[in-house]
Amino acid sequence: MPEEIVYGKTGFRIRVPMASCTIAAGANEVLQSIQACLESKNLDVEIVPVGCMGLDFIDPWIELTKKGYPSVIYANVTPDMIDQIILEYLDRDYSSAFAFRYENDTDENPIQKLDEMEVWNNQVRWLSGKCGIINPDSIDEYVTVGGYQGLKKCLKQDPDETIEELKKANLRGRGGAGFPTYIKWNICKQQPGEVKYVIANCDEGDPGAFMNRLLAESDPHRILEGLIIAGHTIGANKGFVFVRAEKPLAAKRLLKAAEDAREKGFLGGNIMGSGYCFDIEVFLSAGAFVCGEETAMIAAIQGERANPIQRPPFPAVKGLWDMPTIINNVETLAHVATIMTEGWEKFAALGTEKSKGTKMYCVTGAVQRTGAYEVPVGTPIKKLLYDIAGGPPEGKSIKAVQLGGPSGGCVPADMFDLPMDYDSLQSAGAIMGSGGMVVLDNTNCMVDMARFFLSFTAAESCGKCSAGRIGTRLMYETLKRITNGEGKIDDIELLEEISDVMQKACLCALGRTASNPVLTTFRYFKQEYFDHINNKKCEALVCKALLNYHVDSNKCKGCLVCAKSCPVEAISGQKGTTAKIDLSKCIKCGTCAEICPFDAIQKLPGRVPDESVKVEEDCCK
Repeated sequence: MPEEIVYGKTGFRIRVPMASCTIAAGANEVLQSIQACLESKNLDVEIVPVGCMGLDFIDPWIELTKKGYPSVIYANVTPDMIDQIILEYLDRDYSSAFAFRYENDTDENPIQKLDEMEVWNNQVRWLSGKCGIINPDSIDEYVTVGGYQGLKKCLKQDPDETIEELKKANLRGRGGAGFPTYIKWNICKQQPGEVKYVIANCDEGDPGAFMNRLLAESDPHRILEGLIIAGHTIGANKGFVFVRAEKPLAAKRLLKAAEDAREKGFLGGNIMGSGYCFDIEVFLSAGAFVCGEETAMIAAIQGERANPIQRPPFPAVKGLWDMPTIINNVETLAHVATIMTEGWEKFAALGTEKSKGTKMYCVTGAVQRTGAYEVPVGTPIKKLLYDIAGGPPEGKSIKAVQLGGPSGGCVPADMFDLPMDYDSLQSAGAIMGSGGMVVLDNTNCMVDMARFFLSFTAAESCGKCSAGRIGTRLMYETLKRITNGEGKIDDIELLEEISDVMQKACLCALGRTASNPVLTTFRYFKQEYFDHINNKKCEALVCKALLNYHVDSNKCKGCLVCAKSCPVEAISGQKGTTAKIDLSKCIKCGTCAEICPFDAIQKLPGRVPDESVKVEEDCCK
């Protein structure tokens, strides 16, 4: 890393991560505390706002780097810790440090080296290596670390040579489908006409997925560089970056990156003296999940309702304003920029025979270290969830992982040796998707999880085709009946029939894959459906209608704290005697079990016969 990036102009830098995730964790308040501390101590220190490294479990963090000192990261920082941290660092006492990145210190200190930690050394940060290091608002820092060198190279060579390099790299689209990038670009390049368009898809609507946001907020010029290369290769002079409106910081940084690139001659007319002209518009979407589908995205940019349309023709032939258009996920475009800078050989040395390179995954849910991690394609699920994400919290066990967002599939724990590549995941009934991973533990009900994901896809369906509009709603209502204890054994066959129709008849990928959570939970957790339907039990103790509460007379002291806290007065008794629960009144809120000081109230699976169950309606309308 160049010294000017490491130490800055003053020889002493403090990096503060300012991304959506770190700001939500309190980074703004930490930044203000640092500014106040430096001012009060009259220290000449350069404060640098950077993006996110992906280690969300340590947010907010700060990194201190001074010449002659190691670079030290302090994790889970609060504003009141800043004075102590800066004094400790200058006194070379790193007792509260989380890790340090550089190897230029000889003092023995009780701290961990970041590159020796499993969460770091099991990654291959090919694409995300500058995230959390450089200032995303500084085009000069991006250029200093090699930025726009890939573009410079592509401007000097024939577009066919660029396509050939992507073919040798075997880069497949990282938005979910895994279509070879060079084929899409070549089809578009071969179309007649002078007007063509390129679009960067930064919509990213999957729950639990934020790798696109991380790249846009932490290294936006890498995305723009890939988009400009794409435009030059296919012969386009205009590009769009389609950003979800709920990601304002990503949009702001992409917009500033475009302005700075224009000022420095990387955008606009006669780019880098090559004679090539290309410009970019940052477009905010309305936020509908279906906008991530490429034909719906095109409609949105054109000012129309974001509805998908039948394909073919594909956008590469007839897209934006009926002109040839390529749409790539921002991670794909960032890979293009890195491949052209580092060389296709380095990229192709990673991954599997059919799927080269690395993939970013966002791991959320029941793991100790949530975050965004980059690993070679083909890495086993177990390695990512246990070696990198740290496995489940103490006392829990991982039951399954939902891969590929709401249209992905649930993979059970006994299949975690499965390599994460396009073909292997598809054979298991899941998809790689954009890379979102929701980890489920033994307290999760798989039937309820399928209901949750169908509630999302039903609410987000554009409603254009009857198969998607009616199918998602019918599946959701059926799953809702099952979790409410009203399911019938015929419901399983009904869900399978609806799934088959949707896979064949829906216009877009959202509808065709919406049934994946149901089909995979059928495939791997069918007994849970039988328990809900035949035995009226939810062994995970999640579905309210299939639970009952019992007072253990051996533990109950008759304090009646539970009775006082019950919102519907379903608990009665006298002081000093065992409390009683009227299950006909109980709404299954669980307040009594949570508040009991003696752990005397137990939540048990199984509905009481003939009980008039009252459960709260969910919000899916």
